[in-house]
Amino acid sequence: MSRHDLQPKGDQPHVVRATVGWDRPLQTFFAQVFFRTEDEPADGEALIWFGTAPGELLTPEAVIAIVEPHVTIPPGLVDILNAEMRATIGVKDGTHQAHAKRSIFGSIH
Repeated sequence: MSRHDLQPKGDQPHVVRATVGWDRPLQTFFAQVFFRTEDEPADGEALIWFGTAPGELLTPEAVIAIVEPHVTIPPGLVDILNAEMRATIGVKDGTHQAHAKRSIFGSIH
């Protein structure tokens, strides 16, 4: 799994950060945007969260479109995310990952 924390834009004081990355076991990119809440003023709470289902977000562009209104996107992030995804091609689930997928999703795909 890869993970990149992104900083909020200056006009987004309610946003703490966003996180994007590649989840190899689920074969999806993921995006989270953390907003300040009364219960979590410093760390924020992930009120936007995509990429929790297998194959939900298939391109870096899709994941960036979710977080772009809230955070600054560093140059080259699309290429980095693509490279992280390609680096996992052919990597198979371990015994525990396969068991968990069968339990949660009914399949290992």
